[in-house]
Amino acid sequence: MNAPVKTTEFADAPLWDLSDLYASREDARIGTDLDRARDLVGQLNAYQGRLSALSGAELGKALDHAIRLYEEAGEILGALGAFAFLGASTDRENAAAQSFEADLREKITAIATPTVWVTLEINALDDGAVKAALEAFEPARRWSPWLRRLRAMKPHELSQELETFIAERGPLSAQWPRLFDETLAAMRADVDGEKLTLSEGLNRLSDTDAQVRRKAGQAMTEAFNGITRTMAMVLNTVAAEKALEDKKRGFARPADSRHLGNEVHGESVDAMADAVAGAYPRIAHRYYALKAKLLGQDRLNHWDRNAPLGAAGAKTYDWKGGRELVMASFADLGGDFAERAGWFFDRPWIDARPRAGKQSGAYSHPVTAGTHPYVFLNWMGERRDVLTLAHELGHGVHQTLAAEQGGLLADTPLTLAETASIFAEGLTFDRLLSEATDEDRRALLAGRIEDGLNTVVRQIAFHRFETRLHDERASGELSVERISQIWTEELTASLGPSVNLEGYENWWAYVSHFVHSPFYVYAYAFGDLLVAALMETRAKDPEGFTPLYRQLLADGGTKTYVEALEPFGLNPRDPAFWTIGTKRLEGLVDQFEALCVSN
Repeated sequence: MNAPVKTTEFADAPLWDLSDLYASREDARIGTDLDRARDLVGQLNAYQGRLSALSGAELGKALDHAIRLYEEAGEILGALGAFAFLGASTDRENAAAQSFEADLREKITAIATPTVWVTLEINALDDGAVKAALEAFEPARRWSPWLRRLRAMKPHELSQELETFIAERGPLSAQWPRLFDETLAAMRADVDGEKLTLSEGLNRLSDTDAQVRRKAGQAMTEAFNGITRTMAMVLNTVAAEKALEDKKRGFARPADSRHLGNEVHGESVDAMADAVAGAYPRIAHRYYALKAKLLGQDRLNHWDRNAPLGAAGAKTYDWKGGRELVMASFADLGGDFAERAGWFFDRPWIDARPRAGKQSGAYSHPVTAGTHPYVFLNWMGERRDVLTLAHELGHGVHQTLAAEQGGLLADTPLTLAETASIFAEGLTFDRLLSEATDEDRRALLAGRIEDGLNTVVRQIAFHRFETRLHDERASGELSVERISQIWTEELTASLGPSVNLEGYENWWAYVSHFVHSPFYVYAYAFGDLLVAALMETRAKDPEGFTPLYRQLLADGGTKTYVEALEPFGLNPRDPAFWTIGTKRLEGLVDQFEALCVSN
């Protein structure tokens, strides 16, 4: 049996050192860099109003210099913003850290806002004039991918006055995610007098002891019930602000702006979501019915959804063991993947130690192309934490490879951003499974299926919940009860009749993507299904796959996801493409069911 997890048990998990950015919040270089960025913006603004009068090589030269200044200023401001955010995310109960982040964001916005004209003036240029300028001045051609993405936004741009207003309003709008994060960081779930943070409470849902899971699940429900009024206000406000801007920009549906940024058609995302929803009964419903039976339940309690099956599912890892496993998985891919992953361990680029005030979740922050990423997670020693580490390091390695493109071109659409992370998870699971005994295979297989369900099925349910919430918010504010009703309907449809969601009605209150990045969540399903196709390709020719895959990551945002997949012979425009992943997951459920029958 697992003992209740104490954060002190993982004191060997690393803390990051942000001094590669700045020594402290009092570092004099912060002011110096703000001045540097301000000077670059001044140089850039000397081009304002001049581009339309130029043509040919002169326009190409001006575009090249202006975009370089734009990128350089963005890199400086990006590092400043990253430093403030990284520090605040590990110290959400520290008022000074939160105020520093908010104040610095306002200063950054004040410097960056006068550059609003750049994208507007470039997009005011005729397509033929831009093409001729790039052909006439070769150095400017490197910006073609960025210009392609920029000009896709042309139909949705507003006047300079409105664009400036939206930019200036940004720091104020960011206070809603701040309120969300601080509320969750301060929340405690009371289990027999023990006050658990969100991360600690969620971790106990994977305990081997059913009573530990039940108490944690019920305590979490009570804690969420205490914050839903605040979180509903945050969700309503974020949705209303987004709807207002979308209306001004002419987006027909709430998710359309995200689709444009991801360079995908909404119809393609709808087709993917429909394919996953159509597979709900064959995958999620069938699996949870099997698991309920294995646990001796007529219906699976929601706190038992991730309960481990057997010793392998309950195995814990110290930090050293988790590191070795993940590094071996990156080494399996070949190339320089393991070397790049090793950078994060050998240098203080990871903050994994859980502690009070640290926000929940995990991420890899790219910072800037000229520095390096930082990885954030809450290490509790569970198998899922090993896979989370692999996931975030997948992002980190991807970010180091793409950084060679420079700040503007390294930025990768979400359609590809989740590819490296989910691929790294898959490699790590394959290693876990290859080293397992026959006795442990069922538990590991169950864990892999659950990871797939959480990444594909659950995220599509989240996407559908989010879509309905934004659609209904257009007609007025939604009550806590209505938000919970929509949530329950979508989760019930996805998980099936064998999961009892009583008490789970308000668990939407901890899903940060709904507030930080509306309509982000479908990218997880997109990435998982895409990775399934890549895994099938790799199985046919592992050695030939690695250099192609490395190039895909190193290209950053210079190619669309359709172009990026062409070397692999994959066509994501074909509806059949999405069934590769659902069939792969369905096949895992088939294997699991066969093991259950044989045992």
